[in-house]
Amino acid sequence: MIEHYFTCPHCWEEQLKLVDPSVPEQSFIEDCEVCCNPIEFYVVVDYDSVISFSAEVIGQ
Repeated sequence: MIEHYFTCPHCWEEQLKLVDPSVPEQSFIEDCEVCCNPIEFYVVVDYDSVISFSAEVIGQ
């Protein structure tokens, strides 16, 4: 697993996300561990490095 820090787009708290390096392109939704609002993640991994990472607000 790769450790990647990001800022929640809802509460602006810095958090740690563990990224699976065996999947080159990933898209998933998880709730923020601090404020519990949903976040949509887009991740691109290459050679055990995070190439692209975004954490976006999901409109409700």
